[in-house]
Amino acid sequence: MAENVNEKLFSEFAPTTTQEWLDKVTADLKGADFNKKLVWRTNEGFNVQPMYRLENMKDLKNLECFPGEFPFVRGNKKDNNNWFVRQDIVVEDAAEANRKALDVLNRGVDSLGFVMTNCKNFTKADMETLLKDICLECVEVNFTLCCNKVAILKMFQEVVSERGIDPEKIRGGINIDPISKLLLEGKFCDPNPFHVVKETTESTASMKNFKSIEVGGLHFNNSGASIVQELGFSLAAGVEYLDKLTDAGMDVKDVAPRMRFHFAIGSKYFMEIAKLRAARYLWAKIVKAYNPCCDCVCKMNIHAETSEWNKTVYDAYVNMLRTQTESMSAAIGGVDSFTVHPYDYAFECHPSELGERIARNQQLLLKEEAHFDKIVDAAGGSYYIEELTEYIAEAAWKLFLEVQEQGGMIKAIEKGFVQAAVKATAQKRDQDIANRKENFLGTNQFPNFNEKIEDTLCDCVLKPEDHTAEGATVETLKPYRGTQAFEAMRLKTDMFAKEHGRRPVVYMFPMGNLAMRIARAQFACNFFACAGFQVISNNGFKTVEEGVKACLDNKADIVVICSSDDEYATIAPEIYAALKDKAILVVAGNPESRPQLEEAGLKHFIHVKCNVLEDLKNYQEMLGIK
Repeated sequence: MAENVNEKLFSEFAPTTTQEWLDKVTADLKGADFNKKLVWRTNEGFNVQPMYRLENMKDLKNLECFPGEFPFVRGNKKDNNNWFVRQDIVVEDAAEANRKALDVLNRGVDSLGFVMTNCKNFTKADMETLLKDICLECVEVNFTLCCNKVAILKMFQEVVSERGIDPEKIRGGINIDPISKLLLEGKFCDPNPFHVVKETTESTASMKNFKSIEVGGLHFNNSGASIVQELGFSLAAGVEYLDKLTDAGMDVKDVAPRMRFHFAIGSKYFMEIAKLRAARYLWAKIVKAYNPCCDCVCKMNIHAETSEWNKTVYDAYVNMLRTQTESMSAAIGGVDSFTVHPYDYAFECHPSELGERIARNQQLLLKEEAHFDKIVDAAGGSYYIEELTEYIAEAAWKLFLEVQEQGGMIKAIEKGFVQAAVKATAQKRDQDIANRKENFLGTNQFPNFNEKIEDTLCDCVLKPEDHTAEGATVETLKPYRGTQAFEAMRLKTDMFAKEHGRRPVVYMFPMGNLAMRIARAQFACNFFACAGFQVISNNGFKTVEEGVKACLDNKADIVVICSSDDEYATIAPEIYAALKDKAILVVAGNPESRPQLEEAGLKHFIHVKCNVLEDLKNYQEMLGIK
């Protein structure tokens, strides 16, 4: 047995070359174009191949580095992959927020995020009430505020001092980030914002593990930016802080470790893992250029949260699936802390107890059941993820250099370069959603036919967030959700049905070739259900007369003719002649006989290349849904 220890497994099988794999795939495609069928062109601007092999790794950088070592692509730690499980708590009443904080700490959370809604009137007594009975040495404490940040930070420091706690044991941070404020509100709130950043960083120097500078990459993500844009612009913002504070006399060792990058994690599972690995790598290289005293200064601290951009109002339980893959991406990618938003976060002013419980437990399960916190860089060595890491790093670095050529992040914002880039990507993604090239389960693809909303939704749920301040000097980013246009369209149908006591009926008229009529009826049901219409399908009709009677009996508002391309030429005109004054006639498909069908009076066709959103809006208009 011992003699065979080094014997190669499956040695009786000859190795297969990449070319042999490609030949086999090409044969299986039966003449279809390999690049069009299998190569994926990402929003980030590079191609992803359908398979990767060891030979793809030969030119990749940093494959020899270990976890916990510069440039930290494989993580900041050597012996574990632990992260803080954070839950955000909206602070409307200090005592109530404290009660909730103590409760969630007993349920597995070890990082608190206090989101302050009444910053201006918050007092030292409120801070004491908020932090009552919370062991500040044992958990992270974070503050998210829109104003009065310096004053509230001082209150926190005073409580720490009065309790006699060693400042080095305090972990957490505050969202002091004037660059994000400029992007969202259009102007700085302070005439010298970087002086404020310097003062707060110096005044909290004894709290070495408390992050006083935040880089808000999540705002790019939630505004529809690509992964590369989120990373490239975040790095540029980080460099702006380094430059401003080191130029003001601070040492890089006192600045870089006090910074925290705040990213959002979307549903592109492998790419999000690669994004976090690439982020650490690039930031380490950047900080190294400032000649720090040691490599440990080059570590990037990352807090992340589940993206808001890809969450939906309809079929909201699907959000749990999205946040689960996002949590896995974050954990495998090596975040330092993570927030999972509840599945109903997108549309509830106060997420439900069930939503918050599931959100918490999604992270706890990854730790306690799957042991994701035990293995450092589980993705390391994956041909695909290593390749993605390099692709993203190269593309983000190129974008970072473009920002530097503009004069740095602030100059690039003032020139509109950043906003224009994000807007262009967001518009392309919006178009892809409308065409169903980018799918959202339950919204623009495979909707729940029986779901309806009977109450109007707040405007803020269905419109982009606009935080533009009075006197803004630059164009602002406006975070939104990618499905808002579909949801607003479908909600019109729901409100119409509530007002009129009936929902528009879309009736399938399958006839002819069995396989084609079933496939097209399924496609059409899915298509029209995205608008909230009542869709009725059936197995098919033997005669036109039989089908026409069924359409009339079911009071169809729209009739969809479902058959094969060859049969449309004869079937469709006959059906149209019988129903043209009684319903809107639609052909499922884009047959060669379309010109002849249009000449006969059929004007409406649905197929895979349609702009689904605009077509459904047009059908709503024809049905009188305003």
